[in-house]
Amino acid sequence: MESYLLKTNPDGSQITVRDVQMVLLEMLKDIDALCRKHNIPYFLNGGSALGAVRHQGFIPWDDDADISMMIDDYRAFQKIAHQLGDKYIIHCFETNKRYNVLIPGMKIRKKGTYLKEVNSLLGNRCTDSDGVFVDVFVYDYATPNHFLDLPLRLTNQLLMPFIILFENLKINPLPLKYWFLGNARLYGKLNRKSKYIGFDLTWTFKTPFHPFIFKKEDIYPVQYVPFEDTMLPIAAHPHEYLCTAIAPTYGTLPPVEARLPKHIVDIRL
Repeated sequence: MESYLLKTNPDGSQITVRDVQMVLLEMLKDIDALCRKHNIPYFLNGGSALGAVRHQGFIPWDDDADISMMIDDYRAFQKIAHQLGDKYIIHCFETNKRYNVLIPGMKIRKKGTYLKEVNSLLGNRCTDSDGVFVDVFVYDYATPNHFLDLPLRLTNQLLMPFIILFENLKINPLPLKYWFLGNARLYGKLNRKSKYIGFDLTWTFKTPFHPFIFKKEDIYPVQYVPFEDTMLPIAAHPHEYLCTAIAPTYGTLPPVEARLPKHIVDIRL
């Protein structure tokens, strides 16, 4: 297996993508145990779901881990996330108003580690930890009808660059953040009876004309499948999910030159 070197330390020791994956796997196991204990459904998202289906574990060159929850399950998880214990620090806007609302709803960080991300414009504003993390994405009810979908979605797209600007001027744009989050919650409430779900409107890094929207029945109830040396949950109908979340060609490996880790600038484990 290709080692995908991330860093050579001053003492000559090396850190590879696989080393990071083993830390992430431990974190995923702890998160899964807590969610099972409290009957909180969640599922592997994006590349993590693709890894589960195509590789029965991590994509060999993938250097992060993503999970998703419906908004109500996310709120329930927030209340018990502290039960993960002293190994972890939980970052989200609800507990730290410095949190950048443009990134996934929550980051679960491992104490005693350090990770510097590639994206400097969306840097970590929570100063108590820069540890290795699992991203928690929030899903909510959605509509495929552009006339109903676009007004609030486009509003958040327009708010995004202003939030980035103020964040990088070291100004915490709280009124804009509350507006941004309020739009996302309103959108979900307006579509509460919909058969569709998707990334809530805080995820603005995709064209608003082709957002991530799925039939709820394609994701729930989640199913547990082999992942490395354990079992983790993915969408009920992974093919339908991955065709939208990744691409219809998700089963085809990318060219060798594209098989590279893409999130980490610096790392300490």
